[in-house]
Amino acid sequence: MIQVEQINTAHKRLLRSFIDFPHDLYANDPNYVPMLYLEQEALLNPKKSPFFLHSSAAYFLAFNGKRPVGRIAAILNRNHIAFTGRKEGFFGFFDTVNDEGVAKALLSTAEEWLHSQGMEKIIGPTNFSTNETCGLLVENFERPPMIMMPYNAPYYAALLETQGFQKFVDLLCYWLTPDMMPSSILEMSQNLESRLAARGIIIRKINMRHFEEELNKFLPVYNASWAENTGFVPMTEAEIRQIAKDLRPIINPELVFFAEKDGKTIGVSLTIPNINEVLIRLKRGRLFPFGIFHLLFGLRRIRTARVIALGTLKEYRRLGIDVCFYVRTLQAGIRQGFIAGEASWILENNVVMNRALEHIGAHVYRRYRLYEKNIS
Repeated sequence: MIQVEQINTAHKRLLRSFIDFPHDLYANDPNYVPMLYLEQEALLNPKKSPFFLHSSAAYFLAFNGKRPVGRIAAILNRNHIAFTGRKEGFFGFFDTVNDEGVAKALLSTAEEWLHSQGMEKIIGPTNFSTNETCGLLVENFERPPMIMMPYNAPYYAALLETQGFQKFVDLLCYWLTPDMMPSSILEMSQNLESRLAARGIIIRKINMRHFEEELNKFLPVYNASWAENTGFVPMTEAEIRQIAKDLRPIINPELVFFAEKDGKTIGVSLTIPNINEVLIRLKRGRLFPFGIFHLLFGLRRIRTARVIALGTLKEYRRLGIDVCFYVRTLQAGIRQGFIAGEASWILENNVVMNRALEHIGAHVYRRYRLYEKNIS
């Protein structure tokens, strides 16, 4: 008989079981990448995660006897409710064996918890919002995920749909290699930058010596640029600083750009080396005793990267800044020894960004999906 138990994050053994469950579930899957345990524990722990300064979540483990068979988090993001005015809750950290009974028990538990909090709809998976890892992989299970992108078995979609969940929106992932970009784009990019310069707009690399100042310039542009995206919720300063703290050790300054007009930041582009090439070799996401050596020596051998964030303020769109960002990133990536990259994720209804990527020769090679269900 399946039993679902809410776990107390102060109970270290149960929290460890919650974090470790997918490691056991995907133990024989060559494409599974374990997240670092220390990062997962800090994200889920209300005493450490900035998410809990404004919101709350409940974690549940499903057991068959004493054996864990699934996990889920019910997420009440109060910033999302305040930003959208809609009573929408989320589910995330969803992993389960291929069993309809287990999936039903987990999902119904999350629905009931959110309904008790006054929510009328449930959306997911998100961990904890669309600013973190989110989406259910529904296309291309043949390779490992990129940095900060989730991974799941093909059967998850059917389990969700059997429980009444429907498609909310698809998240597209584009693949790009140097040989895919038309040669005409390089000349066009140079002409675009000349036109931008005539308007007083320049594109520059990040200055890591002034990292805190650069971070202060990044956040408002990020929140303003993505404000119209489906499912978006603005990041708080504490949240962006936490993510920046995690990413700073692997940031390659040659791959991060700012667009400025008269000293004001109007666009940002953040590309990160795909550290999953290294993490895939870490047993259960642990750095100790030997994982730290895999990490340190593996960083120099990473050959792929992911464009995590790229956007401009609304009044400066359609000027070609996005194309210039992509071309600069590709050129810098080649110089740094990268052989391919992923731009992700892009909402399927984001016409401008999808056209920009198609224009430079990128193609959709992977797709994630957010689901929704009414629970009122």
